Amino acid sequence: MLSKEKMNRINELARKAKETALSEQEKEEQQILRQEYLSVFRGGMRHHIEGMKVVDPKGNDVTPEKLKKIQKEKGLHNRD
Repeated sequence: MLSKEKMNRINELARKAKETALSEQEKEEQQILRQEYLSVFRGGMRHHIEGMKVVDPKGNDVTPEKLKKIQKEKGLHNRD
């Protein structure tokens, strides 16, 4: 999770960019913060997706084999 200070700085730079031009240093800082944010977001999304179990309307587990393999490696959903 990104710190509250970093999220505030991302928002501050975004607001400033709408009002005036950012300095080169601010643009670089903004890019670094955005990359860090995206990395954290993607990691959280990956974790969320890897924990999913897909079930059809009849209650059968239809989770894709690739996902089952990842879950088995991570010890999720008691995969054998």
